[in-house]
Amino acid sequence: MKVAVIGATGFVGPQLVKEGLLRGYEITAIARNTDKVEKAAGVTAVAADVNDVDALAAALSGHDAVINSFNAGWTNPNLYDDFLNGSKNIQAAVKKAGVKRFITIGGAGSLFIDGKQLVDGPHFPKEYYPGASAARDYLTYLRTETELDWTFLSPAINLHPGERTAQFRLGTESPVFDAEGKSEISTADLAVAIFNELENNQHVKARFTLGY
Repeated sequence: MKVAVIGATGFVGPQLVKEGLLRGYEITAIARNTDKVEKAAGVTAVAADVNDVDALAAALSGHDAVINSFNAGWTNPNLYDDFLNGSKNIQAAVKKAGVKRFITIGGAGSLFIDGKQLVDGPHFPKEYYPGASAARDYLTYLRTETELDWTFLSPAINLHPGERTAQFRLGTESPVFDAEGKSEISTADLAVAIFNELENNQHVKARFTLGY
């Protein structure tokens, strides 16, 4: 299987590339700057800008699936618009390229606790609000998509670097908490969940989440 990873040099992207190689896939690592893409057998680095839909579609053409870990940058003063517009452009490029399977990573802010989304809670960090609200609004937009076999993954509340355990639990619309009341997942295990979804198609045209 030939899989394109968008945002291959970001926080989650390198783990997606690593997990894909571990499973024997042919990976196209797409990033604005490909200097940080791991040089390994099975990886092809491609530079592309999410704001150039035609060029991105050309880069995605011929792939069996697209995994999107695009992030417009947490310190970006125009984060909300750049994330939302970039995400919509990526979706358009996937369709233009003729790829059906599309898995995208959003945020935990759109998950629900007691009927209220985290991003609307009084204790939600203000510095994360633009990105989290953009991801929430993109999920609303994505849910109107009828042509693609899409999946939206909301990470655990605390997404951090860490080991690959492949031991976690899945949820749908609410955070998955452990026995200590924590919602956590490593970037390596997030990548495991992404490729599990790619292989098992458990959440097509749906959102899911995970945690230990």
